[in-house]
Formats: sequence, C-alpha cells, structure tokens
Amino acid sequence: MSLDTPPEVTPPEVTSHEVTPPEAPPEVTDPSSPELRDQLLARQERRESAARTYARTLPVAPVRALGAQVTGADGRTYLDCLSGAGTLALGHNHPDVVAAIRADLDSGVPLHALDMITPQKDAFSEELLTRLPGALRGEARLHFCGPAGTDAVEAAIKLAQAATGRRGVVAFSGAYHGMTVGASAVSGPARMRSTVGADALPVTRIPFPYAYRCPFGVGAPQSGELAARLLENFLTDPSSGAGEPAAVILEVVQGEGGVIEGPDSWLREVRRITEERGIVLIVDEVQTGVGRTGHFWACERAGVTPDVLVASKAVGGGLPLAVLAYRPELDQWLPGDHTGTFRGNTLAMTAGRVTLRTVAEQQLAERAAKLGERLRLGLRQLADDNARLGDVRGRGLMNGVELVDPDAAPDRIGSRPADPEFARRLRATCLGQGLMLELGGRSDSVLRLLPPLVVTDTELDSVLERIAAALREAERAA
Repeated sequence: MSLDTPPEVTPPEVTSHEVTPPEAPPEVTDPSSPELRDQLLARQERRESAARTYARTLPVAPVRALGAQVTGADGRTYLDCLSGAGTLALGHNHPDVVAAIRADLDSGVPLHALDMITPQKDAFSEELLTRLPGALRGEARLHFCGPAGTDAVEAAIKLAQAATGRRGVVAFSGAYHGMTVGASAVSGPARMRSTVGADALPVTRIPFPYAYRCPFGVGAPQSGELAARLLENFLTDPSSGAGEPAAVILEVVQGEGGVIEGPDSWLREVRRITEERGIVLIVDEVQTGVGRTGHFWACERAGVTPDVLVASKAVGGGLPLAVLAYRPELDQWLPGDHTGTFRGNTLAMTAGRVTLRTVAEQQLAERAAKLGERLRLGLRQLADDNARLGDVRGRGLMNGVELVDPDAAPDRIGSRPADPEFARRLRATCLGQGLMLELGGRSDSVLRLLPPLVVTDTELDSVLERIAAALREAERAA
C-alpha cells in the first residue's frame, strides 16, 4: 500500500431506530405576513428560555431595517426608539458600516483572532484612543473583554482590585451594570443582587441623586450634594463599616434605572473624593457612550476623567464588542488574569472604527443634544396636558418619561407614585402606533426613548405624534 493511500476504515455498525425529523419551517407564500410573524414567535416561545424579554413586550420579528426604521415579518414598518438598547448609534445597516464589513468579508481576513493583533484591531484601537476623554486620550491602556458590557464591568472590578490590593466596591442605588455575578452585585435591583454568589463581593451602596424621587426628600440640586457628602463620610469615618474600597462604580446617567441624570457637581465631587483617597473611579459608559447623551462620553460634560472607562454597545457599531480604557499605572495584571475567547472579532472592530469616526466627524453627539432638547420640549408639552406624565428627563437622545398615578397624593417634594400598569399599557399602544420603545426604572414605570443618533427631524416629529396618539388610546382603555 502506498504511503499516499489512506488505509481503509470499516464504518461501525449502526443500530436502526426511528428518528424524528427536524421540524421544517412551514412554507409561506408571502415573505411578509402576519402568519410568518406568528409562526416565528410561536417557535421562539417553544425553543427559547423563559428569560427572554424584548421578544415578549415587542412581538415584531424584524426582517429588514434601515436607519431608524424596522420592518417586521408581518410587513409593518416601525420607528425604532430602542436601537438595540442604545447599541445602534448609526441606526440599522448604516451604509458606511455595511460597506466596511463587506470589504473585510471579501478580503479574506480572519474573522476570529483571539487577542492577537490584526490591522483591523490596530485601526480600531487608534480610533478609540483619539476619542477618549481627558487624560485617557492617546495614553490609556485598552483591554478587550468578552463581547458584552457585563464582562467589561467584571474586568474593571478585577482590575481595580489587582491595582489596589483591596476588594470592596462602592455602588449606587438604581444602578444597572450587567447580569454576571460581579456586575449583578454592584447593580441595584433585588432580583439581580439575589444572584447566587453576588454577596461574595463586599459592596457599599450609596443613594444615587434621583431628583424626582429624592432619597433625601429635598430634590435637586441638594440631592447631589448630600449624596457626595454621604460618600465622603462613609470613606472617612473609621466606624462607618464601609472600609476602604478598591473602586467606586457609577453611571453618569442611569439607563435601565430610569434615565436618571447625575448632576455635574455631584460627579466632580465623586472624582475629587476618589482621587484624594486613591480609590479607582470606574465610569460605566456602556449605554451612554459614543454620542448618546450629547457628548461623546457622558462624563465629559462635567469635565471628569475616570480611572477606568467601560464601553460596549455602540462602541462595536452594532456588533458585539466590549473594552476597557484605563490609566496605564493600573495595569498590574499578569497574562491571562482576565481573558476570553471572543475578544478579537474582526468585523466588530471594523464596524466600531467606522462608527466612532462617523459620530465624531459628522458631529452626531452635538446633533443628539439638539434633537434631545426638541424631543423633551415636545414631551413636556404633552405632560402639560396629561398629569400621568410625572417627569420628563434625559440628556441628548437618552430620554425618559416617568408615568405616575395622577389621582394619588404627592409626596413632600411633589412626586406622585409610579403607575406601572399604565406604563405597560402605553408601551403596548405605542407599538400599535408603530413605535418600538421600552420601559425602565423603578417598577418599570419609565417610558424610555433611545432613537439612533441619525434619526431625522421628520421621524422625531412622528415619534411625538405617535406617543400622543398612544396616550389617547391608553387613556380610553384605562
């Protein structure tokens, strides 16, 4: 037998048994029909876990999308004010992003390269470094994490612990940092903190300066002053029980927490306190970053540069990507101290580079600031005529409307109790009006609006018109 001839292999005997053939999707003559949507949703419900969320509240089954518009399997087109939970800064299928991805696919570049360097990763890193805030710009160390923001939060906490030799973390009420164990531990909702193992991380919780539902009962701006004073007291009082933490982690604008904006003066005080005491300040910009709040990074408006900036969502241009940018002297890790397989997605690097550059060069953050003011003005006009809209707030194109019970007695600062039932009804009637958006905040009573930064003036006007129509319909149903 020739060395080039492979030996014959006798296949093993196979015992005959009945096999249930895989379920074939039913044929649908019209590619866009209510029947197709219903079939897709029914199969998803049968196959996927009970933990799915958006599929339940937004039964759309998208098949095509461009910019701020999404077409469902039923052929209906919706305005998207969810944007992948803030991921799609440039909207769906931005032509420059698509062209760059297509060029990579046609070139034969490796789509997966672990943490090895590729020209695409190098170009993304250069673009990101030029866009970072303050002293991080051009000087930061980058760490590419697993593809979700929650892993980047885990990495940030581990980095702070390694650099300081301390374990504890200070976090804020209402926070949302992700669903893995460490990220859940520093988040606010009880269902997240009850995650098995979350109590292993020593966490000290400080009230977030929530103007509408002020934890101190004084409202803005005193809420921010008191929150900062309490933080400093916890850290300076040897009997506070808090101990010296490795890090303070915060969102400048809480997203899932209900679009709650931390005052600039509060953020500057937190920066002063952490800097004076050698505590690592971690700013979670997963949802606020890349132009969403009217600045490239939300921390920039206050003139604050964190020690560690956490980025995901929009930083990958719509594809999964998460990264830390931090002061070089914090880089105390040994090789492999925080690793993961999916840290080098070439297409995400390319999509992210194009997105970062487009947002900067087309001044989309500045545009978001102007459009956000216009959106909030329209929402406040609706609130003037409808007491169910208790508070309208936000920055840039990250906005929220807190829905309240208008017949209930207000508290000492004039805030009424949340009305989650009406909020759910309004979300459903908005979808009926062709508007995709979600709820957040305490009791899921805040209507959240996160349109892409490329939403047009006409589309924004239509958003307001559809909310007004949905309000009338929800009121009739109530």
